Amino acid sequence: MDLKVFVRGILVITEKNMRIYYFKGPVMIFGLLFPLIMFLTFFIGRNLDLIAFFPGFLGMMLFFTASSVGPLITPWEKREKTYERLVSLPVILESIIIGDLLAGALFGVGITTLVFIICAALLHLPVLQPGLLALAVLVGSITFAALGTFLASPTTNNPSNIMMLSSLVRLPLMFISGIFIPLNQLEGPVFILTSLSPLTYLVDLFHASLNGDAVYPPWVDLLVLLVVILALIKGTKCIQRRNLVKGV
Repeated sequence: MDLKVFVRGILVITEKNMRIYYFKGPVMIFGLLFPLIMFLTFFIGRNLDLIAFFPGFLGMMLFFTASSVGPLITPWEKREKTYERLVSLPVILESIIIGDLLAGALFGVGITTLVFIICAALLHLPVLQPGLLALAVLVGSITFAALGTFLASPTTNNPSNIMMLSSLVRLPLMFISGIFIPLNQLEGPVFILTSLSPLTYLVDLFHASLNGDAVYPPWVDLLVLLVVILALIKGTKCIQRRNLVKGV
């Protein structure tokens, strides 16, 4: 396929997803309200250092915002019978996947950046490495937008089924990723379990860029997130291609 057509297909699909899905109820609830409520619930009435725990909150906000759009797109379009029309257009499956991914990533970058600016002004947050912080937001948004797109791949035209699956995956990841307990305070089997979550490496990047108290070197965090991105995109492509072959 011509590169110009490929890129144009991605941009058109991204724009369509942004216009239609950003203000859907599930996106607003799981992408904005849920992480904010979780953070306030954890901190209200407890004498905790907000600056020390802020990287975890920022990671949780980015995790939920970036992964909230993708799970809604594919099942919603299958239910509305627009998915078949989309795959019949002169676009390839990769354009659809990347377009869905970019819509989630842009939502994650936009909301997280806004939250960070407001919190930085109110809490006078230190930023040791602004460039690393920006890179972490970008790579983290792509990673968890890819996760959201991957979760939308199973065969169903019921968005509630995918949102339930998404919650079953995202909630455990949130609790084992060093958000509520700093990574440098974990050891033994708990630390090994935490290391299995990709969210852990994003939170660690935020610690490196904000507080300078990361556990892993930044290049390790970035490498793990890039591997996760490639694996999720590959998995999404395989599942959706199989579904198309089966006609579902």
